[in-house]
Amino acid sequence: MKAGEQQALLGTLKERFEKNVARHRGISWATVLARLGSKPAALKALGGMEATGGEPDVIGQDAATGEFHFCDCSAESPAGRRSLCFDPEALNARKENKPVGSVIGMATAMGIELLSEAQYRALQELGEFDLKTSSWIATPSDIRSLGGALFCDRRYGKVFVYHNGAQSYYASRAFRGLYRV
Repeated sequence: MKAGEQQALLGTLKERFEKNVARHRGISWATVLARLGSKPAALKALGGMEATGGEPDVIGQDAATGEFHFCDCSAESPAGRRSLCFDPEALNARKENKPVGSVIGMATAMGIELLSEAQYRALQELGEFDLKTSSWIATPSDIRSLGGALFCDRRYGKVFVYHNGAQSYYASRAFRGLYRV
């Protein structure tokens, strides 16, 4: 990432951070910025989250490690990560109408984690997300081994967890990521 791109990204992250203080009470931007400065790979991951429409923001800090948790906070599931099946295995199993990629493949390439159900529910405590879309979440191996995968959304003031075949993909479903720095 070029210096100008880094500065533009940092400016966007700072503006979002200051606009949404309820997501990260007690955390200062100066502390986050210092941590980002010591981890050059972080800007690449956060830049990827931003470029695909995730609108990453700090949602917490690990008390034991000091790591800040950046999460996709876009109102709807990130537009640049939609129409993906769940993982490379599901992608390879599709015989017709293959999507361009998989959630796990893209998350791995970006260097971010897929949200767990607990993390997704915690995010929903900070705002209302996925009112019109849905987001794939990390799926337990026993469900995945049977061909399924999990996704969540928010409807009627509640968070719902659903299942689908891992090979499925939809124009209104993407994934939300988490990056620890």
